Amino acid sequence: MTSHPMTSLPMTASPATRLQHLRPHVGSTPLVRLRALEPRPGVEIHAKLEWQQLGGSVKARAAHAILTKVAPHLGGRRVLDATSGNTGIAYATFCAAAGIPLTLCMPENASPERKRILQWLGAELHLTSPFEATEGAQDAARQLVAADPGRYAYVDQYNNDANWRAHVESTAPEIWAQTAGRITHFVAGLGTTGTFTGTSRGLRTHGQVTCVALQPETALHGLEGWKHLETARVPGIYDDSVADAVASVSTEAAYAMMQRAARETGLLLSPSAAANVAGAVAVAEELESGVVVTVLADDASKYHDTLTRLS
Repeated sequence: MTSHPMTSLPMTASPATRLQHLRPHVGSTPLVRLRALEPRPGVEIHAKLEWQQLGGSVKARAAHAILTKVAPHLGGRRVLDATSGNTGIAYATFCAAAGIPLTLCMPENASPERKRILQWLGAELHLTSPFEATEGAQDAARQLVAADPGRYAYVDQYNNDANWRAHVESTAPEIWAQTAGRITHFVAGLGTTGTFTGTSRGLRTHGQVTCVALQPETALHGLEGWKHLETARVPGIYDDSVADAVASVSTEAAYAMMQRAARETGLLLSPSAAANVAGAVAVAEELESGVVVTVLADDASKYHDTLTRLS
């Protein structure tokens, strides 16, 4: 049986030391080939299983990097951020293990499973209007820190360079090595935009890769955490120059891909992960040859209500 990564540390270890001890359990996720979804011979589709790391989603990479940066400077303050769910769960996982108090602002309509997980991990939750999405959660976080700056350290994942740098340093080199440098296209959705921006930048340092950003088809959509850039507050870390193209994915296409992926690949995907796959398949269908890679942000374990509705 594998021990928990914290069990070998003394209780007196600092939060920064505890976070450093967790680093080997972040990233290094497997890349799987989705043969059943490939449109023709000569075109490959691969996906990173990002839920297979501590924190349970792709957001573990950014959350660990952000917390590592701020931990030495907390001075007893609570970490504060806005989240749609996955970054919050990653924060809560690492903060619980490192002994860091955590406050999160998140839209009230986040999935019930996400809210329960956060409560179990000990995060203090401030629920915000579902009609204001993550923009409302960001505004609420700013109001909290403005009212009591001595209580909170607002880390602001939407404008924190540690977010995208985590993917330059880990996600991109992992993909390059796992495809033996054969990747031709990288496809990923835009939320905080850290995954797309950082991974694209990192891949470009290795070789020529076409990078396709994905966004919801309309402003009103069911893809938690994703942003429709024309109508949303664009994160400060987003760099549109790294996108060779921006394509749209409908909520309906994502839900259809959830069902197709389950039955044809055995993967139970979240709506956003399925949207990434749908976008990757659309890119692959336009190619005569190539290696298309995407990331599966998380699995379906936090979306039981969605699975029930689709059944």
